Amino acid sequence: MRRAAALSLALALALAACGGEKSSKQQAGQVTRQTVLTGKEQGVTPMKDRVAVIGLLNKRNGIVRNIRMKPGQAVRAGDAVVRLRACETTAPWEQEKLTGAFLQLEVEGSDKKWRRVFSGWVYKESPSLNVVQHPVYDVWPKSCAMTFPPGPPPPAAPAASSNASSARNSPGPATSAAPEEPAAESPSPSAVANNAA
Repeated sequence: MRRAAALSLALALALAACGGEKSSKQQAGQVTRQTVLTGKEQGVTPMKDRVAVIGLLNKRNGIVRNIRMKPGQAVRAGDAVVRLRACETTAPWEQEKLTGAFLQLEVEGSDKKWRRVFSGWVYKESPSLNVVQHPVYDVWPKSCAMTFPPGPPPPAAPAASSNASSARNSPGPATSAAPEEPAAESPSPSAVANNAA
């Protein structure tokens, strides 16, 4: 009887421990969700609220259009449609400044069919990273308006270095010191003398 009671108690404790692990996992999930929500509340602009300015160049006539749009929007300009899927700007405290946009370009052909001629990320500061290869149109991001949470302070400017050395100055040609005489070297004992000793 005691043995059955001990087994029941051990089983109950084991089940309680499993339930405890589950609740701690649930609590960890809640903490993760709270962290994500806190990040949004601190000022990161959601993707749907960002505003980008996209440049569209018509190479036939040299006309550049600045198109202001939000992610998810599409704008038609003649026989071209520009779609903005996402835009991003590096945070102010980042070393390298980049403004990028995920763009899609569709062009109507002479057969009146629309074809997607480009889909990918393009960058304002590095246009050669992903080139739009089309004979008539070119697209690139000009800006992406978004906000960021408060970040670390900008790095401090490096301390100004001086050319002053803490080493003693060597005597110049006008105040040359007399050369020191080399110390007399003691003759090194020979192997025979070492072996004899």
